[in-house]
Amino acid sequence: MKSGVVFDIKRFAIHDGPGIRTTVFLKGCPLRCIWCHNPESISPECKTIKTHTMIGKTSFPAEKIIGREMSSEEVILEILKDRIFYEESGGGVTFSGGEPLMQPDFLKELLQVSKENDIHTTVDTSGFASMQLIESTLSIADLILYDIKLIDDDLHKKYTKKSNKEILKNLKYLNDIKANIIIRIPIIPQITDTKKNISDIIRFLEEMHFSGRIEILPFHKTANQKYKNLKMINHVDKLKPNDENELKKIASKFTEAGFFVNYAG
Repeated sequence: MKSGVVFDIKRFAIHDGPGIRTTVFLKGCPLRCIWCHNPESISPECKTIKTHTMIGKTSFPAEKIIGREMSSEEVILEILKDRIFYEESGGGVTFSGGEPLMQPDFLKELLQVSKENDIHTTVDTSGFASMQLIESTLSIADLILYDIKLIDDDLHKKYTKKSNKEILKNLKYLNDIKANIIIRIPIIPQITDTKKNISDIIRFLEEMHFSGRIEILPFHKTANQKYKNLKMINHVDKLKPNDENELKKIASKFTEAGFFVNYAG
């Protein structure tokens, strides 16, 4: 069986697809989004970081290993622990990251074995991968959570260090083959929440005749401590969480264009 590097397994997840789910976070990501809320996922390798632990009111230095090499069999055994909750809630397993397509063989085997066990499968992806990987891997999944951040390629390069041409091309392909897709849009203040970017996304989705659901992902600051522990620069630590009224206005733009939109966690 294949093996890969996993940095977290979250049970009883409710924001990563339908029903109660287990979310498996695979390590490694080709993008460098400046607002990344899982910076520990970027490196594909296991890493030891300095942290601290509290005993009573006293803080003591400690170490934490981020990432663990696991076989697909080990991961599947973890997933199967909550089968009853999937069956009762219409849930299943979600493979996230990082970018799960960074470990394509591992991901493909996990998807195949999950489906052999009648577990609903979802992949949460940036779509930054070759068309060959998209065809061979994502076509297996029951549901795809597909991120769209910025339509302007220059801005996409500025804020993620990568072009979005492949991402948008892959999304069009998946839509053309009628894959089950939910579009996820991170609403980052002053970056992805601009009127132009929202209008550009709406126009792009209209032109490709997208008829699926859209999820608005509010910006949050829960990753601040992660950046400190990893000794990484947090480029968005001064940004404030989204204003609720602004989120409603953005959602209404998609609704007015005929899309079904809701908020995710």
